[in-house]
Amino acid sequence: MSGPFVFPAHDIVRRPGEMREFEVSVPAPAKWGEGLVAVAAGEPIELDVRLESVHEGILVTADIRTRYAGVCGRCLTDIAAPVEVEFQELFGYPGQEANDFELQDDHVDLETPVRDSIVLSLPFQPVCQPDCPGLDPTTGEKLTAGAEPETPIDPRWAALQAYTTDHDDEAQSHVVDNTEKS
Repeated sequence: MSGPFVFPAHDIVRRPGEMREFEVSVPAPAKWGEGLVAVAAGEPIELDVRLESVHEGILVTADIRTRYAGVCGRCLTDIAAPVEVEFQELFGYPGQEANDFELQDDHVDLETPVRDSIVLSLPFQPVCQPDCPGLDPTTGEKLTAGAEPETPIDPRWAALQAYTTDHDDEAQSHVVDNTEKS
């Protein structure tokens, strides 16, 4: 068994208390994530892995660091950000109670738990900044901070756009002037 996410445990199998540590950088074998952001194929994944022999199997603890890229869920601007996640899984000895993962040929294959941990930590609605105003629904242009989207005018009210209150002030002043003369 081989691969970039496969770690040997043959020297600590069934030796409770024994431990091995690994630091590796592995390229993502495929695009991980299906939403607005994902970890691209080939993106470096930094792993700090600790294998500990326990009575039930090999306990794996991993700290993972990588980077995701995609688009903002509000304004569709390109974004990229770091991902840091950790997990702990027990790889049980074959024939033991039901485990999610099983030790195979004295090796642990971490591709599935690493991928699952990264994908589950990706933001569902990523934003370029916490207060991203998004896009104007009419023009499709990116709004600036504090800008209000243009509200389309109902065509039934369009004729009133020409109406101004300037002549109301003049009419009001004539009324006042006429009452003073009386």
